[in-house]
Amino acid sequence: MPATDIGAETHQPIVEGAEPAVVGPLLADAMYDQRWHRCSVALISGGKSNLTYRVSSEAGEVILRRPPLGHILPTAHDMAREYRVLHALEASDVPVPRTLFLRGADSPLGAPFYVMERVVGHICRDGLPAGYAETPADRAAIGACLVDVLAALHTTDPEAVGLADFGRPQGFMERQLRRWSEQWDRSKVAELAALDSLRDDLSASLPRQGPAAIVHGDYRLDNTILHPTRPGQLLAVLDWEMSTLGDPLADLGAMLAYWSEDADAEVLVRARLFESVTAASGFPSRSEVVERYARATGFDVTAIGWYQAFAFFKLAVICQGIATRAAGGAMLGPGFDDAQGLVEPLVEAGRHHLSAAALAPARQAAQAPSAHAD
Repeated sequence: MPATDIGAETHQPIVEGAEPAVVGPLLADAMYDQRWHRCSVALISGGKSNLTYRVSSEAGEVILRRPPLGHILPTAHDMAREYRVLHALEASDVPVPRTLFLRGADSPLGAPFYVMERVVGHICRDGLPAGYAETPADRAAIGACLVDVLAALHTTDPEAVGLADFGRPQGFMERQLRRWSEQWDRSKVAELAALDSLRDDLSASLPRQGPAAIVHGDYRLDNTILHPTRPGQLLAVLDWEMSTLGDPLADLGAMLAYWSEDADAEVLVRARLFESVTAASGFPSRSEVVERYARATGFDVTAIGWYQAFAFFKLAVICQGIATRAAGGAMLGPGFDDAQGLVEPLVEAGRHHLSAAALAPARQAAQAPSAHAD
């Protein structure tokens, strides 16, 4: 998918779940502007869970977010939490879209939803716009700002922004393993011993949790908006539906799971959800990302291989959930046909990283100076 502006003309002409006849009056009342009565609504392509719509009228343009149609898994699409964290971070060093209003499940849409400002910029996934970030230095700046914003999020004091009770950070990764195991049990259409084995080995090798932080839950390049002319400036972080208080290395591991390198092993190439632009020259390597993050936060990142393995386990479960919902007709937009086929490659990539993480202490010990050296 080419890079695009949020709300640009790359959407699908589908408005199921946010019909203009319903959305228009809602916006007119909430925004105190009758021009919203006559509006157009378009589903923005690329969303795999919560649905994102661009709403346009003579009054302007806004973005509407609501849960997917049909059956959804418990806790997976909490719009109030997403709205709350966005609103809380508006005054922080983390760039987010400005929130406008929130409505509950009893809204005329028949589901909770919220509305936020439209941020104009580039959402980059598997390519860059023509003429944008053409030099390695520009691409390095994109990688740097992505890491720096993640570090800013993880070093934001939750209490200072009103999020002290936003989650239970203690035991976060244990609960994550349990939660995604339960999601797997709800979504799977067949047994997969390799996934069960990966989950068990992750549980057995769980690292000690570091400092608690606000975590995004799905932080990656294409969940951000880059400045349209300045590649080193990130304008907004999107898709906060899985945010909470927890272990910040879960975010770093997830971002690295989407981070491609030109020299990736075949097991990682097979597990790519898309051809990430980060394989282009200039973007930092995964090890350089980890080093920059560690310098910015001061966190111990020696167990990052475990977190990368967990990220692939989680992605495998998410892909299974997408495939199951798509088969039931509950997913709108293109791009869901290959979800089922990615489950096993993602599990294999998780095993690859977990095996590497298990070998890391031995390599470090072998490289350390001997205590009996002259």
